Amino acid sequence: MKTAIITGATSGIGKSTAIRFALDGFKLVLCGRRNDRLEQLQNELSVETSVHILNFDVRNHEDVLKKIGSLPEEFKKIDILVNNAGNAHGLDPIQSGNIDDWDAMLDINVKGLLYVSKAVIPGMLERQSGHIINIGSTAGKEVYPNGNVYCASKYAVDAINQGMRIDLNGNGIRVGAVNPGLTQTEFSKVRFKGDSDKAEKVYQGFKALQPQDIADIIHFVVTRPYHVNIADLTVMPTAQASSTIVDKA
Repeated sequence: MKTAIITGATSGIGKSTAIRFALDGFKLVLCGRRNDRLEQLQNELSVETSVHILNFDVRNHEDVLKKIGSLPEEFKKIDILVNNAGNAHGLDPIQSGNIDDWDAMLDINVKGLLYVSKAVIPGMLERQSGHIINIGSTAGKEVYPNGNVYCASKYAVDAINQGMRIDLNGNGIRVGAVNPGLTQTEFSKVRFKGDSDKAEKVYQGFKALQPQDIADIIHFVVTRPYHVNIADLTVMPTAQASSTIVDKA
């Protein structure tokens, strides 16, 4: 049975993907910053499959390499990497943006993805097999007002995804991106720094995508026959036509 490592596994798309993979018996390496949530998820999913947890912040490259390098033998052979950890902080015009917010988005969304990939890819190269799924965003396809640095980080994910696919070609490794539109997770609550009222308004008046929807798509992507690589997939709720056009009641 395949082994999958998922970053940002404690909530949202990452958690839902872990649950979906567990139903198929995938062995799981679940990564996140909140150890209590990791332990809870491990307890829940261990009835379905083997689960190992790694508590680290993707921004810390030394810890990333150390923790992934310390995996028990049973979990060392990583078949699938889901680079899901990501965040948005603030929704400000560029001239009044917060530097700490910029650093957080670039460090997690871009550098964190690179650090985890750096830790996992050597094993895939050695085995000449593997599948990397990079979770992007419609914000990496279209810039919207006040999205500036967040959009830049997701455009970077799009470029890295393409670069990975080119550089790893010929090594038996599939590389693809899933780019969700408006998905109802903790995303907006983090963006608005815990302001639940503002976060809830983002998803009012229409049916947003749910984390389970994206998890089902990721599962579909990784279960295609080996010769099929879904290189770049964008998904939005039916009510969403673009980053700025949403049909709200």
